[in-house]
Amino acid sequence: MFNIGDKVVYPMHGAGIIEGIEEKEILGEKRKYYIMRMPIGDMKVMIPVDNVEEIGIREIINNDDLEKVLNILKGDRTKMPQNWNRRYRINMEKIKSGDIFEIASVVRNLMLRDAEKSLSTGERKMLNSAKQMLISEIVLVVDSNQEETEKLINEAINSA
Repeated sequence: MFNIGDKVVYPMHGAGIIEGIEEKEILGEKRKYYIMRMPIGDMKVMIPVDNVEEIGIREIINNDDLEKVLNILKGDRTKMPQNWNRRYRINMEKIKSGDIFEIASVVRNLMLRDAEKSLSTGERKMLNSAKQMLISEIVLVVDSNQEETEKLINEAINSA
């Protein structure tokens, strides 16, 4: 059970702060919902309290884990299939996991690949959404803004 003020990650959407817990009736069914504000895009999301584990909601990482994320971003690209379809599926599975370390590896691999030869439209969209997920969590960890966090990620990748 999370509390108001907790910083959490909603897989495939990004990180945010729980601003409230409300009971709402939707389609004739009363349920409790976390009201989460996402700092990037200033969006609000309602998450059913009883689906938290199923969805994979988790607390944001700490500073030690942030160091691990930055080290992943600084690392070498991992070997990926040449077939873009297979590569896309593998990367999508990593993103869907909600695991920030997996997402960081997707961002690193796609950014390095993009620098080498440009990405397909699908992979570019994937890179942008994975990067936004990464940024949304790191913003809350280091209490920074989107631009500074994106710069931090780009510097880590470029130092690889």
